[in-house]
Amino acid sequence: MSAAPLDSVALRADFPALQQEIHGKPLVYLDNAATTHKPQAVLDALDQFHRRDNSNVHRGVHTLSQRATDSYEGARARIAQFLSVKTDEIIFVRGATEGINLIANAFLRPRLQPGDEVLITAMEHHANIVPWQLACDATGAQLRVAPMSQAGELLLDELEPLLTDRTKLLALTHVSNALGTVNPVAQIAEMAHAHGVPVLVDGAQAVQHLPVDVAQLGVDFYTLSGHKLYGPTGIGVLWARAEHLEAMPPWQGGGDMIRSVTFEKTEFAPPPLRFEAGTPHIAGAIGLGAAVEYLTKIGLKAIAAHERELLAAATDAVAAIDGVRLIGTAAKKASVLSFVVEGVHPHDIGTVLDRNGVAVRTGHHCAQPVMAFYGVPATVRASFGLYNYHAEIEPLCTALREAQELFA
Repeated sequence: MSAAPLDSVALRADFPALQQEIHGKPLVYLDNAATTHKPQAVLDALDQFHRRDNSNVHRGVHTLSQRATDSYEGARARIAQFLSVKTDEIIFVRGATEGINLIANAFLRPRLQPGDEVLITAMEHHANIVPWQLACDATGAQLRVAPMSQAGELLLDELEPLLTDRTKLLALTHVSNALGTVNPVAQIAEMAHAHGVPVLVDGAQAVQHLPVDVAQLGVDFYTLSGHKLYGPTGIGVLWARAEHLEAMPPWQGGGDMIRSVTFEKTEFAPPPLRFEAGTPHIAGAIGLGAAVEYLTKIGLKAIAAHERELLAAATDAVAAIDGVRLIGTAAKKASVLSFVVEGVHPHDIGTVLDRNGVAVRTGHHCAQPVMAFYGVPATVRASFGLYNYHAEIEPLCTALREAQELFA
């Protein structure tokens, strides 16, 4: 059964930041791939913690600490349900970047030897490139890259031969931040596991746009960032299979990740606390739990259907403008519309759009190898969220035409 249509105009009322004008124009916020705005439910959860329940979590016997702990661990359980995984497999991190670095250091690096390989793809964000480069540089391993087509789709026939007995990990994005491509993660994971290769997925651009059942994907690690999921900044989630968590040493040492400490020896807490050294971002976790609850009530299927229609309409409208070249034309995409305009630098376009109240992202989007593949220094990236609606496409196109006239 298809999801009920999303009333994005009504939902905008839940987001205070959208109720403003920029340079005298209504804000058209199309920079959701960089960060999303926060609904009132998230702001209220953060406010309640700071005003009423502010205290450190775990071990405290007083009421405020117990409230904070209940809310913090309740958020963990809510997020686990959101991803269809077990609660004790959820680790709170600062964001997807830290989740990837945790796996690079605690899981991968101890397993790497000279001659081993780590496989990534040609469409990765820097956060899913640099940690693996560092691990390879430290161990003598080699980074391999699976290619993609001009449309921005992975070439699976060329990916599979790169999976060998030397491959110790495959890391890929679920949805490309620069192109919007939705990768066939379950198919790729099955392919990798047939060669005995564990799989890490960067889900920072996926979980806010489409239903994600991590168990069905069949991967080993999945990480996401809260601020792209209508939650706070500085908080994210790493999910890992229990057997990996049990076998992994801690990445950082400190309080809350220990069972007992003497000067001679430390016994570590079981996962997930083993990987959460120090006082966590308590408010961030609680806010992220509230964001997940908000999205669950709306329904990811409804959000995905709405954004799919919006992206298709915006793509047609922008592509119809003379001089526009689309960057990333995969058959299956989510949220992201990247393009360049002949004769006009993306930063100049971004400036003109801002004068018209339209917020987009311009630059390399922390994906410089992607830009090099397409032979451009940067793109204009319009990215959509649940609160965007069809009437916002026209201001985008009007401002683009204005930029062309100014810089012709």
